[in-house]
Amino acid sequence: MTHDAVRLDKWLWAARFFKTRADASQAIGAGQVEVNGAKAKRAKILHVGDRIRIRKSPFEFRLTVRGLSEQRGRAAQAALLYEEDPAAKAARERLARQLRIAPTPSYEGKGRPTKRDRREMERLRGDEDS
Repeated sequence: MTHDAVRLDKWLWAARFFKTRADASQAIGAGQVEVNGAKAKRAKILHVGDRIRIRKSPFEFRLTVRGLSEQRGRAAQAALLYEEDPAAKAARERLARQLRIAPTPSYEGKGRPTKRDRREMERLRGDEDS
């Protein structure tokens, strides 16, 4: 179904940037979505050729609207609704690679000890009663 104009929140949901329209509306309300360089409202009407910037921490998407839809379809169909800026896509993929190879935060021994930790401490102290 082709449209001349679609609400921003419906388009973001149909293009699969958010799982629900409520999530899309919340992101728009939080100022994470811009249309043509200006902060947008969820009822903003999109047209083919509009430029969208979506910030989903820590990533940023820069898109050009290529198609309009109010219905959520398969991912392959959703990918036809927009064209991504190649420089922004490369930066996002580079950041994703950096996050993948970054060390994961680990437990630093704060908080309540586990049963295993307690037994190890007792063994080191010489409490053999347990």
